[in-house]
Amino acid sequence: MALNDHISAPLDPGWERALAPVEEHFATVRAELIRRRAAGEHILPAPENVLRAFRQPFEQVRVLIIGQDPYPTPGHPIGLCFAVDAQVRPLPRSLVNIFAELESDMGIAPSTHGDLSAWTRQGVLLLNRALTVAAGKAGSHRGIGWEAITERAVEALVQRGTPLVSILWGSQARQLKPVLNRGEHTRVLEAPHPSPLSAHRGFFGSRPFSQTNAFLEQLGQPPVDWRVEQ
Repeated sequence: MALNDHISAPLDPGWERALAPVEEHFATVRAELIRRRAAGEHILPAPENVLRAFRQPFEQVRVLIIGQDPYPTPGHPIGLCFAVDAQVRPLPRSLVNIFAELESDMGIAPSTHGDLSAWTRQGVLLLNRALTVAAGKAGSHRGIGWEAITERAVEALVQRGTPLVSILWGSQARQLKPVLNRGEHTRVLEAPHPSPLSAHRGFFGSRPFSQTNAFLEQLGQPPVDWRVEQ
């Protein structure tokens, strides 16, 4: 399911099987990305990071955080929603707000960097609805085929029949709520997007991290250690 010849890292076998039904959508996206690159568009993230979320073990996912699309600033997106390379300064405002809510909710001081890989090692999947974007143009790759792929990814997680807590921030993420509500072992948390444009409309004070851990414990799962610097 590589999108171009420069993506060499294989997907997790569980994800390969889960995403097989949307193979034709991968082909559509691949063709569109090739066309856009040929026209001179700078596409983010780097090719080896486009499908990074699907290199995480499918069977180990127990928390799902849905984002919109990658940060459109070159050097920022690393294939995990809301995360940036550890060297990026200053941090994106949405991530600053996430860290502020994490401190308010769990008493965890804001991290000095924005690489959220420590979360993924505990079964937290950081998945954007669209997995690419044009540099400097937020939302520019919506509607090219990614949404069908990421919806199938969420559907496959629900169909496992194992515990899953989902955090939906913003209207695009909330579009997946009907899919998530089909699962007997799923729980869903919703709030406005952490963007500076909407964070004060209910994201702050929503306590997603402690609520996620409470749901996990109800489902017989250990809590997530939400510290970024471990």
